[in-house]
This record gives sequence, C-alpha cells and structure tokens, in this order.
Amino acid sequence: MSSTADAATRTNAGQELADRFERVRKASEGLIAPLSPEDCIVQSMDDASPAKWHLAHTSWFFETLVLEREEKGYVHFSPEFRVLYNSYYNSIGKQHPRPERGLITRPPLEEVLEYRRHVDQRIPQLLRGLGDEAERLRPIIEVGLNHEQQHQELMLTDIKHLLSCNPLRPAYSDELPQSADPIENDSAWIDYPEGLYWIGHEGSGFAYDNETPRHRRFLEAFQLASLPVRNGEFLEFMNDGGYSRPEFWLSDGWARIQQEGWQAPFYWEKQEGVWFEFTLGGLVNLNPEAPVCHLSFFEADAYARWAGARLPSEVEWEVAAEPVSLAGNFVETGHLHPQPSQWESAGSPVQMLGDVWEWTRSSYEVYPKYQRPEGPLGEYNAKFACSQYVLRGGSCATPISHIRKTYRNFFPPDARWQFSGLRLARDLL
Repeated sequence: MSSTADAATRTNAGQELADRFERVRKASEGLIAPLSPEDCIVQSMDDASPAKWHLAHTSWFFETLVLEREEKGYVHFSPEFRVLYNSYYNSIGKQHPRPERGLITRPPLEEVLEYRRHVDQRIPQLLRGLGDEAERLRPIIEVGLNHEQQHQELMLTDIKHLLSCNPLRPAYSDELPQSADPIENDSAWIDYPEGLYWIGHEGSGFAYDNETPRHRRFLEAFQLASLPVRNGEFLEFMNDGGYSRPEFWLSDGWARIQQEGWQAPFYWEKQEGVWFEFTLGGLVNLNPEAPVCHLSFFEADAYARWAGARLPSEVEWEVAAEPVSLAGNFVETGHLHPQPSQWESAGSPVQMLGDVWEWTRSSYEVYPKYQRPEGPLGEYNAKFACSQYVLRGGSCATPISHIRKTYRNFFPPDARWQFSGLRLARDLL
C-alpha cells in the first residue's frame, strides 16, 4: 500500500468511528419510539432502570470519559448530571442511589433527549475533526459503543418488566413478527474429547477486558445438548413437582423459591388450565418448542439435576461454540422473544447464539494473568467478580454486532428478568 493510501486509511478512522457512533446512538432512541413519556420514567424494581435513565447514562459515559477529557474548556450540559447519571464509577465521584432512579422525574424526558443531542453533535464533530488522530480514541469509543449496546438490551428487559406490572398487560409493540414453525429436530448429545483447549479473545477486534487473556484450560470429556431446553421440556419438570422437590435445589435456591413462591419461570401465567407467557408483544400462548427463558441460575441448575445432567462450564460452552456460526435470533430480527429452532443440528449444537443467554455453572472470575485496566474502565468488569455466575451466547434482545463467542455476561444467581435459559451438559464416562 502506498504511503498516500495508508494515510487515507488512517484519516478515515475519525469518519468510521463517527459513523458507528451515530448508528448505535440512533438505535437507542429507536427503542423508545413505541413508549410514552410516562413509560420512560417509571422504575419497576431495584434491578431495573427507567428508559430515561438509560438514555442519560449512556450519554454521561461519552461526556465524562471523552468530551470532558478531549475538549479544552469543555462546559458540561448540566453539572448535576455528573452525579445523577453515574452508575457505579466510584473513581469519578458520587452516584444517585440505584433503587431511586425512578424518583428522578426531573429533568423531564425532553431535557434528557436534548442532552443526548448535545453529546451526539459533539462526539462526531470531535472524531471527524481529529481525522487520523482519532485512532488513539478508538479504545474508549468502542467501549462506549458496546456499553451502549448493553444498555439497549437492558432497556428492553427493563421495559418488559415494567409493562408486566401493569394489569392491562400492554404490549411494547403490536407489530412483532409471528414465530415460524419449528424444524423437526430432537435434542441430541454431542461428544467432546478430553484435552487442553484455548479459550478467551485474541486478535484485533474489540473485546471487553474480562475476555482476556487467551489461555489454556484442561477439560475432561463431556457431552453438550444440541438444543437449549425448551418450554415443553421445562413443563415436564414442573408437572413432576420440580418446584416442590428440594433434592434438585441448591440450598440458596430452595430458600429463594420458598421466600418468593416461584412455581414457574418468570412471566408465565396459567389461565383456566392453559399456560401463557408475557412478552414484549403482550400475553401470548406458551410455545412449547421455543427455548425456555427468564430462569434464574437456581432454576436452571435444578432442572439440569432433575434431567440427570448438569449445566456446562463456560469453558465447555466456548469450546463447543468455536465452530458455530454467528447467525441467530438477535434484536435485528425484530421478534424480541426466543424462537423455535430453525436449524438442523447435523452433529453440532444450534441456537448457541441469540434467543437466550445460557447459564453456565461457572462463577464469574477474572482469567489467569488478567490485567485490570487503569482508570475508570478498571471498574467496568473486574470488581463484579463475586457472587455472580457466567452466561454465554447473547439473546433475542442483543445486537448481533455486540456478541462474540468469547463474550462473558454475568448476573447474580437469582436474576430472572433477563432473557436467560439453559443448555444441558454431562460428563462423558
């Protein structure tokens, strides 16, 4: 490549990053199009956040970690926002308490959208103005864009929870596409030999710090189910008294279902002997062929024990996913709900990516020789490596450009409001 062409490629870095920034930011605002201003304000539980807060916090990220540092004499849109919309960055300063985000009725939604417009004008202007020098900002811009895509998924799961609390059972959208008929495809066991395997991210593409460094792990021989567990299969567990048989449950899980009275996955409702499921399209008949979702780790683990199997480790999951295509039911399909399988197994697992996040039995911890990033980004992942379990694969609410086979999601074991399901594993004797 000539020096002129090389310089042109570098100069395009600012344009490329600015274009990506605008696409991701536009997608976030598109998610609130079906909502009323009232829908955007309410916080339905401590773990969820109002849509308005998500829109503001993702703007706060770019203002605080990019504009504040790059624009000489930068004037904040509103100094109070530095505390109101800080999530958990203690190194930056104080935060408004998470359970009280729904009390921030002011500033109103329109002012938050004006805040976004302020950021959305200045970031592309900064990047395009830097030209080839924008390359030095690529790490923080890419973290910010992937951070926003995480919040896009959270917006959908939080909105779903909010609407489910309404006795009218309103739909987020009445225009979601219908489910296709499933391909006849019974779940089968796929064998994987013992050995040393490489896992973790390497290469030039983006990945979070907790996906690195790439390293080796030894695995005993194991089997993985070709399909995620489906609604009809989970109903068999329920009909066999699964929620009332302590022999299947971890002690904390048993205590939790006694305390909360869980008798079915989150959002399932039984009316006159028929099971329904609340979705972003409203209340619908339960589809027995679709992957079961909105399970806690405790429920996934109990089902696996009942089925004479176990949850896979995250290492087993990643090894099995290595040859699998990235195609799947992501947010771009528009279903916003897990779908019956449309792929034949043919000796390899299907639906590993998209549809539902799959619980693993692995506690969330950093990898060997992990190096925590300096500054505020050091708070992004590592400090949560306690009391959490790893999920893999993405869901029907995840942007496809956001997912990787090395991606490590994590939640507490009692979390149910995410699109979380499971796939069975067992030892190969």
